[in-house]
Amino acid sequence: MNILFIGDIVGRPGRDAVQDWLPELRQELAIDIVVANAENAAGGLGATAEILDDLTGLGVHAFTLGNHTWHRKSLVGDIDRFSNVARPANYPEVVPGKGAITVELSDGRQLGIINLLGRVFMEAQACPFETARREIDALRKTTTTILVDMHAEATSEKIAMGWFLDGQCSAVIGTHTHVQTADERVLPGGTAYITDVGMTGPMDSVIGVEKELIIEKFLTGLPTGFRVARDRPGICAAYIQTADETGLAKSITRVMRCSQ
Repeated sequence: MNILFIGDIVGRPGRDAVQDWLPELRQELAIDIVVANAENAAGGLGATAEILDDLTGLGVHAFTLGNHTWHRKSLVGDIDRFSNVARPANYPEVVPGKGAITVELSDGRQLGIINLLGRVFMEAQACPFETARREIDALRKTTTTILVDMHAEATSEKIAMGWFLDGQCSAVIGTHTHVQTADERVLPGGTAYITDVGMTGPMDSVIGVEKELIIEKFLTGLPTGFRVARDRPGICAAYIQTADETGLAKSITRVMRCSQ
């Protein structure tokens, strides 16, 4: 299976980048399925049903979220109508949505997707490691091809998750920090790994926000506004190839496209 995982989509520039670059990438890489982290797709914070529908229309088959899942309160009531959206699986069981989903391709193959939220420097949730083990065991009853989005702040926590799940899933993809890392590899057990796939949005920014606002905050320590930047939208992603027989990864490649 040829999987394209698109890093955190930030606001309108991120959605424009998906529209501009995804058709070319799908053709160039013979993509079977596209997954995207959409937790910042609405104005840089959160997601809405309308935006998820729009991104689906652009060719994204499934979505993961993260710590901003409920920033747009409308999604609390809307998320259950989406069978292709995974919110963090280690949220309390009573919250809406699903933390693990299965998406079926047109040829009958299935991709399991798990969304996890880290605990280091973030709001405390249930243990992502134990949650991952439980959800993978459940998904493996229907598919061996399983992708895990580890949405976390700490590099160490993401790397630890990669080693913890090596050989148990197809890929562990890190999200949240918006800066693409250069450590992509297939671990010895056959799990593809990257610490952070990067951001899809305005590259001339500070992780998606207007750089002048962030510089002012660092200089003065005073609160500043939050505005998504607009300059030089680009797309960051990871391209993962898996073996259909085992679900294990054959390769992982960083992808970055950006306007000049």
